[in-house]
Amino acid sequence: MAGLEPLYSWAQAAVSCPQDALVCGIHWELIQHGYRCLGAGEQPGPDERKSELLPAGWEANKEVYTLRYKSTDDARELLLKAIMVEDSMILNVMDRASQKVVDVTLAVADYINPEHLNDFHKVYKNMEELRTRIASGIITPLGVPTEKPKKEPEAEKKDPALPRDYEPLRVPPRHPAGTRAPSWPSPLNPFAVGGEDLDPLGGRRGGMFADPLRSGFPQPGIDPSAGLPGRLPPGAVPPGARFDPFGPVGPGRAGPDPDHLPPPGYDDMFM
Repeated sequence: MAGLEPLYSWAQAAVSCPQDALVCGIHWELIQHGYRCLGAGEQPGPDERKSELLPAGWEANKEVYTLRYKSTDDARELLLKAIMVEDSMILNVMDRASQKVVDVTLAVADYINPEHLNDFHKVYKNMEELRTRIASGIITPLGVPTEKPKKEPEAEKKDPALPRDYEPLRVPPRHPAGTRAPSWPSPLNPFAVGGEDLDPLGGRRGGMFADPLRSGFPQPGIDPSAGLPGRLPPGAVPPGARFDPFGPVGPGRAGPDPDHLPPPGYDDMFM
């Protein structure tokens, strides 16, 4: 019942009979379900605005209370007439747009203690039942108002040239599918030095790793069969594969063969 207490305290000076207190409770239930009061009477007045408070003169006629409401989404406008018939109150509510009418009959004594009109904490009783009657008899048949959707911030505009699954923070593959591996730069190009450092994830070369085969000087070819009595069959070493030959590199290598020179103390058993 948060909100009904200050509303009743504000309207308490105008409450002079049990039906006044009941209308105040019904009014707040409509507010809780997304309606705001426009004013009293069947016809609109000047400078009307939607409000959670009861309008001036709402309690002027103790036999027929006439109030107009509008939903917060502006989709529905209700005309409420609370008609007193002996000890009961008949709620007649019409949706002005669809002309649909619903009726709910309430026994005033079931919800109001007439001897405690000046004490909010004692004036109302069976409020859960009153809420159920209002919801099932008025709100549900006429439709529950919906809140206006909040304007969401516009999504960031993406470059139409980029693929839909493009993620700028993802590390790209070395060789994207459907593309050829990048060619190595010329080893004689002085600007190739450091290229690997500038593009560590790409296919460039010329970084801090020395490659004797691409140092810029002519090198003899590697004979994978070096050191063997025979020749390796064709295809034993795939093209471009890293391969440590069995013997010294190249048949035309200049200088002595280091494999023919034993290390110092080779025959010393105590080494």
